[in-house]
Amino acid sequence: MNETTPPVEWWFSRHPRSVGRARARLREQAEVWGLPPDAVETAVLLLSELMSNAVRHARVPPDRRIAARAALASGVLRVEVCDAGDGLPVPRRVSASDESGRGLALVETLADAWNVQPRPYGIGKAVWFELRVTKQCVNSSDQWPDLDVGFAPWTVTWDS
Repeated sequence: MNETTPPVEWWFSRHPRSVGRARARLREQAEVWGLPPDAVETAVLLLSELMSNAVRHARVPPDRRIAARAALASGVLRVEVCDAGDGLPVPRRVSASDESGRGLALVETLADAWNVQPRPYGIGKAVWFELRVTKQCVNSSDQWPDLDVGFAPWTVTWDS
């Protein structure tokens, strides 16, 4: 495997079934990349949370789509979800009795880095996370990479 792989991108409708479809696509790609099972499980869980948020909270016309992307560079897996909603998510404090609202707290806890930003072109936002994966997955140095591995922001052209 190369140290840096080209990113992969998938497009989904803004429908609850898309969450499971996104998980399946990421699992398939992780297998191609040879990622370890524990990293795959964490990445799939966090992608599920970001996709669920995009499906639930991106209050935009139904014809707008959600993009999910994954890239592997220098031992770091980066996963990004873009939607056309303009609200920026913020982790909430939840009580033990709350039935929802823990998604970003999971991302914050399990990811090595994450952020949300307005998309530089067009409408909407991009929410991403990064996970370190084992050195055996890529031909890299013996050192863990810094998380700032030079991922360029992706731009997505949304169908109108």
